Amino acid sequence: MATFLYRVGRWAFARRKLVTLLWVAVLAVCGVLAAKAPAAPDDGFAMPGTEAQKAFDLMNERFPGGHADGASARLVFVAPNGQKITAEPNKKAVEATVAELAHAEEVTGAVDPFQAHAVSQDGTTAYATVSYSVKAGKLSDGATTALEQAAQHGRDAGLKVEVGGTALMAKPEAGGSSEAIGMALSAVVLVITFGSLVAAGLPLLTAIVGVGLGMSLIAALGSTLGLSTTTGTLAMMLGLAVGIDYAVFIVSRYRAELAEGRTPQEAAGRAVGTAGSAVVFAGLTVVIALAGLSVVGIPMLAKMGMAAAGTVVIAVLVALTLVPALLGFIGRKVLPRKVRKAPEGAAPRTGDNGGSRWARFVLRRPLAVLLGGVIGLGVLAAPALDLNLGLPGDESKPTSTTQRRAYDQLSEGFGPGFNGPLTVLVDVKGTADPKGAANEVVKAVSSVPGVDRVSPPVFNKAGDTALVNAIPATGPSDARTKDLVHTIRGKAADLKTATGATVLVSGTTAMNIDVSQKLSDALLPYLAVVVGLAVLLLLVVFRSVLVPLKAALGFLLSVAAALGAVVAVFQWGWLADLIGVEQTGPVMSMMPIFMIGVVFGLAMDYEVFLVTRIREGFVHGESPHEAIVTGFRHNARVVTAAAFIMIAVFAGFIGMSEPMIKMMGLGLAAAVAFDAFVVRMTIVPAVLALLGRRAWWMPRWLDRIVPDVDVEGSKLHTAAPEAAPEREPVTV
Repeated sequence: MATFLYRVGRWAFARRKLVTLLWVAVLAVCGVLAAKAPAAPDDGFAMPGTEAQKAFDLMNERFPGGHADGASARLVFVAPNGQKITAEPNKKAVEATVAELAHAEEVTGAVDPFQAHAVSQDGTTAYATVSYSVKAGKLSDGATTALEQAAQHGRDAGLKVEVGGTALMAKPEAGGSSEAIGMALSAVVLVITFGSLVAAGLPLLTAIVGVGLGMSLIAALGSTLGLSTTTGTLAMMLGLAVGIDYAVFIVSRYRAELAEGRTPQEAAGRAVGTAGSAVVFAGLTVVIALAGLSVVGIPMLAKMGMAAAGTVVIAVLVALTLVPALLGFIGRKVLPRKVRKAPEGAAPRTGDNGGSRWARFVLRRPLAVLLGGVIGLGVLAAPALDLNLGLPGDESKPTSTTQRRAYDQLSEGFGPGFNGPLTVLVDVKGTADPKGAANEVVKAVSSVPGVDRVSPPVFNKAGDTALVNAIPATGPSDARTKDLVHTIRGKAADLKTATGATVLVSGTTAMNIDVSQKLSDALLPYLAVVVGLAVLLLLVVFRSVLVPLKAALGFLLSVAAALGAVVAVFQWGWLADLIGVEQTGPVMSMMPIFMIGVVFGLAMDYEVFLVTRIREGFVHGESPHEAIVTGFRHNARVVTAAAFIMIAVFAGFIGMSEPMIKMMGLGLAAAVAFDAFVVRMTIVPAVLALLGRRAWWMPRWLDRIVPDVDVEGSKLHTAAPEAAPEREPVTV
């Protein structure tokens, strides 16, 4: 591996014009294809195999034109203080508003609340349901403008009017400001790390090229592969982070080789052969973790993972080819000016730096450092024990939004469960008495404790399917509502036997419950697949049994601590105001498995980058303790810089208004901080110090089976054409 990549690095350096032109050409072609490609499809958050999804599919089949998955809006009307909504002036204002919407663009129906008996018992509140022919997020500007104008006309008539539902769902943000903040912070870190504007700018440039190519391919293949605009969010986030980091490691090793007195071309070859090998395997661990999201069974999550994995592959290729090509143009300018101007006989500085001093501190008291790190992460992970999963709706939005105010007004007027109705689909096809069977289902559902009220069955034109709305007595995020759904579903078998009807429970609340359950069920298989494959990969990289196991256990600590931070902020409200979380609530159902997928890949990045340099020293004859110090002397600073860059990129997404993206940004930034600075920089050297030579133990029979990929580049001493430097070393 190292020998092959060494030749790739030298070739790219020598053919720098050709390599650069090829990358520019590929980027241009993909950009043109992306510009001409059809618009990206809708996300279509489908959950194959769940009861809620089966019911949605059957509704679309049996109620043609009903648009079960279409957008909807609820206009909530509240009378002025001391008045009733049924008073004649107020009633006319409501009817005029609903009539105005009935003829609006893309509206398939607007139900008058007085005809539908949608008036609260105290007579102060009413609501009108508006249905649309297209999905949420796809409404035209004319449709949303008409909805907002109608609501304003109701307000002008003296009523309080708020709009809930999915019709005013915010469209995904482009996130340009978030990436700009991340890039700016990354630039500052790189300038401080390298002490050279040229060296700092190169990783940023190559990361932009990689992300631009990745996003162009996602846009170009969007209609073919069903990749929506949301799919690219994770790809952009990770593409920037790993793209910068991989280039940083190549450039850092190139500078170190120059400092040893090698020619620029030879330095580029050795940098790609050594650090490039670590980049390849680090990238593979990220790809495994992201591609593993496919086993969860959620199409949107699988697409996000595969798109991000493709972007990571591009980042690896850019680091191995474009980076050494650009180094060919830069040459020795990548070094700080004072180093370039140093006299040719200057002696290298061999004293300690911050990394080696920290390593020696850990080596003096490894057990205490290990216990401190583990206990500290354990304390940070404690809030995760109170993890409450769900898919927050309007109740989690700030009170400044009309959706949240509509939610509160409906809860006050009609009860907390009104915002989370259950849609009970009754398939009576083939039964002797369809209406009788549907009525029996209504009686059975009404008798379930926790059901507030049940609507009469509404049949389709064919008369073989009925819909029944059941209003729970508790809110959609309440654990008792989840129990209620399971209780109603538990009666389905008995109802099938008694009436011949098939009963399915669906609706947004039931779908959220099914999503959470499916994600929980997939967590252990996902962990087994991803961690298992990554451990095998690291077994090949490090030729050790204990080091990969230690890496996996360290990851579990860091991800648990990151989940604890997410719970503390988004669920408990700690420091919520600081990052703009206006309303606490349950953590997104997909957050744990999503964080595991992303963070595991990133954690293994630092493991590979840091420990391969330690193993390199050990393979070249140093003692285990000396190898740890050497590894930290050379790589601690650059690993620290890489971690700060990733934290900066992820933290930039905390500023976005979309709750899921904000949560992802905080969780990933916290996970990188915990993993890089506590696990990899603290716990890892402590464990290696305690294990000594046993850290690199591997059974002989396994040693014969595992291929030797030579990540540490030991074969370069014989394969490289330059056995000796062309001049004396200089100081970096």
